[in-house]
Amino acid sequence: MAELESSNVMPKLISFLSSLLQRAAESNDLNPSFEAQKISVFHGLTRPTISIETYLQRIFKYANCSSSCYIVAYVYLDRFAQRQPALSLNSFNVHRLLITSVMLSAKFMDDMYYNNAYYAKVGGISTTEMNFLELDFLFGLGFHLNVTPSTFHAYCSYLQREMVMQPELSIADESSLYTARSSKLLHLCFNEDEASHQQQQQQLAV
Repeated sequence: MAELESSNVMPKLISFLSSLLQRAAESNDLNPSFEAQKISVFHGLTRPTISIETYLQRIFKYANCSSSCYIVAYVYLDRFAQRQPALSLNSFNVHRLLITSVMLSAKFMDDMYYNNAYYAKVGGISTTEMNFLELDFLFGLGFHLNVTPSTFHAYCSYLQREMVMQPELSIADESSLYTARSSKLLHLCFNEDEASHQQQQQQLAV
C-alpha cells in the first residue's frame, strides 16, 4: 500500500510489530508448559542480548527490502504459528523466526533481494544456519508463501487499525493479536480461509 512508503509510517510499524512480538514471546516464556515446548532449529541456547525492536530495526536498515515485505513477513509468522502450535514464539526463537520470515518475504515479493549469506550477516548467524532456518520455515509453512491481495490488505488494515486505536495493547484484550488456546498464547490475526470465503460471497453477491 502507498501509505507504507511514507517515511513516518515504517518506523511506527517496525516499533509496533516489535511490541507485538515482544509481548507474545514474554507471555509464552511465562507459560507453565514452556519447558515442555518443542525445541527446533530456531531455538537458541540462550536469549539474545539484542532486543526484538533493535533487531528488527537492524533488519529494516540493512535488508533494503520493500515495505510490503514486513506485512508479508507478519503473515508468514501468523501462518507458521497456526500450523506449528507446538512451537510457540518465545524469547529463544523469535529473532531467528523474524530474520527468516523477512528474508523469505523479500525473496517472494521483491524482484531484487540479497542472498542468504547477506541475511545471515544481518541476523548475526552463519550462512549454514540461515540455510537450515529457511528450509525448516518453508516446511513449517507447508510452502504456502502466496499472499493474495485481499489477505495482504486485511492484515495491513488490521495493523493500521490497531496502531491507531490500541497503541498500548493488553495481552488480555480480546481484540488483540493474541488468542489463548490450550493454555498457550498464539500469534493469531484471523482465519485466511474464512476471509477468502467472505470475499467469494461478496463477489457472488455482486
